[in-house]
Amino acid sequence: MSSTSFESPVLSIEIDRDVATLWLDREEARNALGPDFWRDLPIAMALLGDDPDVRCVILAAKGPHFSVGLDLKAMGPLLSGGGSKEGPAMSAVTRSATTYGDIRRMQDSVTSIAKCPKPVIAAVHGYCIGGGVDLISACDIRLASSDAVFSVREAKVAIVADLGSLQRLPAIIGAGHVAELALTGKDVDATRAESIGLVNDAGGDAASVLDRARRLATEIAANSPLAVQGTKAVLAAGDGTTVDQGLDFVAKWNTMYLASNDLSEAMDAFKEKRPPKFTGT
Repeated sequence: MSSTSFESPVLSIEIDRDVATLWLDREEARNALGPDFWRDLPIAMALLGDDPDVRCVILAAKGPHFSVGLDLKAMGPLLSGGGSKEGPAMSAVTRSATTYGDIRRMQDSVTSIAKCPKPVIAAVHGYCIGGGVDLISACDIRLASSDAVFSVREAKVAIVADLGSLQRLPAIIGAGHVAELALTGKDVDATRAESIGLVNDAGGDAASVLDRARRLATEIAANSPLAVQGTKAVLAAGDGTTVDQGLDFVAKWNTMYLASNDLSEAMDAFKEKRPPKFTGT
């Protein structure tokens, strides 16, 4: 299956040259995240990650909102502790094991964004609530429209956020801001989100933020794919490691990839005073 043949009732893929846009495409439900989403997201990310023609990915949403978070109706059995599977009555132990497995699969679905070898840019407009924040936390760069509203909402519905926000946000906005957002479940507007570093910049409408994301993605895609993907891998490897461990990882990475055709092309282009044409080889 190629990324162009990907089919999903809740996601769609659009490719323009070397930039792919993965759309949350459930406008009628304000992009609430239900079983179809959790199943299809890692499939889409794997396809885009493996597509040699895709150099950068944008995560965006159709309709007036990015996502209102978990589809509470569709995910009801899981939230009530019964797991997502239907069938005969289960023992308490079986229910717990099933629920644990379901949560872990949803966590892995979000993590597929972080594990994508290509940079992923979130273009957020409207509501970005609960699971929506989990999704953008796994992205490399986040942009927002002026009407964007963010909320780590789970505490307000008696849930501990369990899909990655509490683990990824401290490195993005700091422990104090995470504690405030997660403990209160409050809404944060685009101005506050930008001020605490949750998004790189904020402003304009939905079309504007998508345009900014596309321009940024195009700028990234113009660089050597080996260098871009290597940079993402090195940044990820630095999480939870010492400076020396991080330096050792990047030294090993460049030992394998430094002598690339892209490097030779960069040198030739510099000498010839022309834009380089990178092939990722």
